[in-house]
Amino acid sequence: METIFTLDNLFFTIALKLLFIVAFFFTAPLIVGIMEHKFLGDFQARLGPMEAGPHGLLQLVADGIKFIQKEDIIPAAADKWVFALAPAVALLPALFILVTVPFGPGLWAENLDAGIFYALAISSVSVIGILMGAWSSANKYSLMGGLRAAAQLIAYELPLVLGAAAVVLQAGTLSLVGIVETQADFRLFGMLPVWYAIPHFIGFGLFYVASLAELNRPPFDMPIADSEIIFGHMTEYTGLRYAFFMLTEYAGMVVLAVLATVLFLGGWYPWPGFDFAVVPFGAGGAALLGFAVTFGKIVLLTFVMVWLRATFPRLREDQLQRMSWLILIPLGLLNIALVAIAKVVF
Repeated sequence: METIFTLDNLFFTIALKLLFIVAFFFTAPLIVGIMEHKFLGDFQARLGPMEAGPHGLLQLVADGIKFIQKEDIIPAAADKWVFALAPAVALLPALFILVTVPFGPGLWAENLDAGIFYALAISSVSVIGILMGAWSSANKYSLMGGLRAAAQLIAYELPLVLGAAAVVLQAGTLSLVGIVETQADFRLFGMLPVWYAIPHFIGFGLFYVASLAELNRPPFDMPIADSEIIFGHMTEYTGLRYAFFMLTEYAGMVVLAVLATVLFLGGWYPWPGFDFAVVPFGAGGAALLGFAVTFGKIVLLTFVMVWLRATFPRLREDQLQRMSWLILIPLGLLNIALVAIAKVVF
């Protein structure tokens, strides 16, 4: 299937793809951030933001204006170049991953043959930005947060990859577009059309829990535990650089949610086997419907992330490490073995 972004002019094709990816990159995290503000307020029996815009919907826009106005302070003892570059190094991997993500039929920038490998490899780069900010801040609390983040990444990168590897084994392709297409024709026991989340419920759980840990989302927010280490690697950051670190978290929520959608929830398909040929307005109508379905699943998965933040207390560092090495990783290996056996038998 060819992307609908393909035009006769290569320059305009590239420009159109970049425009779409950048627009989504800056819009979707904003929507998720507003959703978190409002739903946390509901979960905690309070109103949440109400003054900025109708029903407080412009609160994050107001926050952005506030960050622009704040003074950009670099500690005197900091490594200035590393300190300045760290937020960009943490943020940009999320943008690069979106280049390969399919949002609808024909609605992607690039369909790489090794798309899931590329996405998981790029997602690991963000921790380098966190470590850069932690080490260069010349602050012991920042350094402690960076070390926790690195330990957390090492522990939970394996369950994340193992959960995705089982889907790759099932689909027989590393292409994100190919994985979505195989789910359209997948039949459980050769009869019941379902998404991969049903037979791969173990892998789905592994991927989702590991995603929370990779993002430092509660209850895995030890690297920025304010009651212990102030605010971890972000302690010394102000203004736009601090805003970029916060944007990294929300962009990461969106990116990992869309990867979970592609791998386990059928991507742009409203239900397994849906025929987009019946959608009016041709390829444009199909792409629009597919994008709406994909974004709806992203909102659902990020809503659960917000729900977990309001529900569970923070784990201890030893509990986090024990959960990964003694439970999730063995479970991930067992899951791959079961999928391989089931694929051969059925």
